[in-house]
Amino acid sequence: MIKRPRGVLYIITCATPAAHEIGKLVSLAQESNWAPCVIATPSALSFIDQAAIEQQTGYPVRSQYKKPGTPDILPPADAMIVGGASFNTINKWAAGISDTLALGLLTEAIGLGIPLVALPFVNSAHAAHPAFDRSVETLRAAGVNVLLGPEGYKPHPPHEGSKKLASYPWQAAIAALPPDAPDAAG
Repeated sequence: MIKRPRGVLYIITCATPAAHEIGKLVSLAQESNWAPCVIATPSALSFIDQAAIEQQTGYPVRSQYKKPGTPDILPPADAMIVGGASFNTINKWAAGISDTLALGLLTEAIGLGIPLVALPFVNSAHAAHPAFDRSVETLRAAGVNVLLGPEGYKPHPPHEGSKKLASYPWQAAIAALPPDAPDAAG
């Protein structure tokens, strides 16, 4: 029996060490019957192997807004995961700042009711900043499933992020997605 695809999953990655391994999240999404597309913050582009990700997904990696009037090269998202969500992205997203394509998609997705999962990748010094807790609470109040703490990622000590990649809980982000694809018929 052929399984019905769950839908299109936008995987958004930021300039954190986790971006180096975004292909792992793409593979997990594909294994869970999602069609993943990767959107990278402009700074994250230097952290990823763009050609490998494009080959793996079958879609171009986007990082810039498209020109007005041009068709979109990605199908619309049914859900989104921010994998390797940086301190900067979490705080800007909560403040409603959309100065990059990634943030524009995320801020708009809240209003559209698209299921959203954020898997932070932050160090404990950044996580201790009072703005971070406020931002996490703001996003959670807006319906974003922020996987921080026991249910997701525990902030690592400063300057030790790369040492934590082997235990980064990519699977938790996939598990937090809705179990079924939206009804395409409406």
